[in-house]
Amino acid sequence: MSPDTHPLSIVTTDRLHLRLHTRADVGALHGIYSQENVARYLLDDPWTEEDAARHVADRCAKTGVDGGSGALAVVIERDGQVVGDVLLWWTDRERRIAEIGWVLDPAYGGQGLAREAVSAVLDLVFRRYRAHRVAAQMDARNAASSRLAAAVGMTREAHLRQDWWNKGEWTDTVIYGVLAEDRALCSERL
Repeated sequence: MSPDTHPLSIVTTDRLHLRLHTRADVGALHGIYSQENVARYLLDDPWTEEDAARHVADRCAKTGVDGGSGALAVVIERDGQVVGDVLLWWTDRERRIAEIGWVLDPAYGGQGLAREAVSAVLDLVFRRYRAHRVAAQMDARNAASSRLAAAVGMTREAHLRQDWWNKGEWTDTVIYGVLAEDRALCSERL
């Protein structure tokens, strides 16, 4: 991985370009987040065009965990096409503890793209920003995200039963975590 020369670039991988959000991403991200099967396990309902504009504007301000927002939001591009995004934010800046979340367009699923993108963001936060720990919390029914968290070296640490009221029902939450030393060991094996 190496930083790209584009001013909005964060990381490039073998197949992906991870860059900061721009207002031009509203249409592409609306196309992803408006899908029922994408929103099913998220806190939000499927996005309307207005929701997409609001969320993208919010993400445009998340340009690095060392900045005022304490967050980084990147678009995942494959061959110039927006296929998803990854968000990472400090939950405890002083102690270098962060949380990460991701969404990938199902049309691009099964190719390892989400794994590649999330792995690149984890490498970035542990190497550049010296994170101590990163967690991912998700709806326990989201088997694909659970598999992804495990695939990037995160450990399943908790299963909270009916802890979250969302979309008219109680849902379970699973929590995955990875420490800096875990990530270093994982990277050595890859």
